[in-house]
Amino acid sequence: MGFFNFLTSDIAIDLGTANTLIIHNDKIVVDEPSIIAKDRTTNKVIAVGRQAQQMHEKTHDNIRTIRPLKDGVIADFHAAEEMIKGMIKMIDTRKRLFQPSHRMVICIPSGITEVEKRAVRDSAEHAGAKEVWMIQEPMAAAIGIGIDVQQPVGSMIIDIGGGTTEIAVIALSGIVCDQSIKTAGDVFNQDILDYMRRQHNLLIGERSAERIKIEVGAALTELDVPPPDHEVRGRDLMTGIPKVIKVTFSEIAIALDKSVAKIEEAVLKALEISPPELSADIYENGIHLTGGGALLRGLDKRLAAKTKLPIHIAEDPLRAVVRGTGKAIKDIQAFKGVLLT
Repeated sequence: MGFFNFLTSDIAIDLGTANTLIIHNDKIVVDEPSIIAKDRTTNKVIAVGRQAQQMHEKTHDNIRTIRPLKDGVIADFHAAEEMIKGMIKMIDTRKRLFQPSHRMVICIPSGITEVEKRAVRDSAEHAGAKEVWMIQEPMAAAIGIGIDVQQPVGSMIIDIGGGTTEIAVIALSGIVCDQSIKTAGDVFNQDILDYMRRQHNLLIGERSAERIKIEVGAALTELDVPPPDHEVRGRDLMTGIPKVIKVTFSEIAIALDKSVAKIEEAVLKALEISPPELSADIYENGIHLTGGGALLRGLDKRLAAKTKLPIHIAEDPLRAVVRGTGKAIKDIQAFKGVLLT
């Protein structure tokens, strides 16, 4: 068995719009932004992940940065392939006589089409996968936070990622009803960009918007433990000169209000279409929040006020999906019912 282990390796990948995480040998070995940098003249990949992220919006004409995923699905096929290859190389840097062939389980959004599914599979196969399985994100998140998905008990998961928000009611190893909307982390960043331009005449980049969201992002204008004000540097639209201003969490809550309201609507719709017996289970067990968006201050309180249900934030929301994927590849036979080929 040891010799065959040397020739094959199991990899669980959470291929996200904002971040890609990889589990290998039960450990999270890669946690990098989903971005690559390419040389325009030679078309060679210069950097992958965090290195490429540092170049983003700071490049000259010869270098371009690409985010291969948009709204949770592959938008640039070749860039996605290069990115997966680059990240798999990060796992094991040892020189080997034989390159091991990989078995992969990859996360996909629940609202994905057959064509988009094929793009994921092809990218994985070109990156060296011998066998490819796919698992839907809400299902992986449920497994990752320790829910027994095979039981005849309804569980509701809200997974707010970078490109999509996935809301699903899960029972008996399947998704009973789901809502997938394209309002998520990237839209929050865009809201902050627009607000800074409109309200403060300040032009900022995507990375600065992301930083504001992390430092002072909130879903409510009043918080019990407010974060300190955050300094924002950008270009004054009136004078063209760089300037610094301070923003508060309540300003950002106002900027994000419309997008958070869309997530609320989708949650209510998913509750509306779930079967009555499962609704009874959800009433008892509450709703589970995962994904980077779960870290938005006050979001749990806002959803609890809207749905009148208990909201539980996952212990490590950013890694819930990849942990579930890792559990699935560890015991493929037990999770056969939730894996797609």
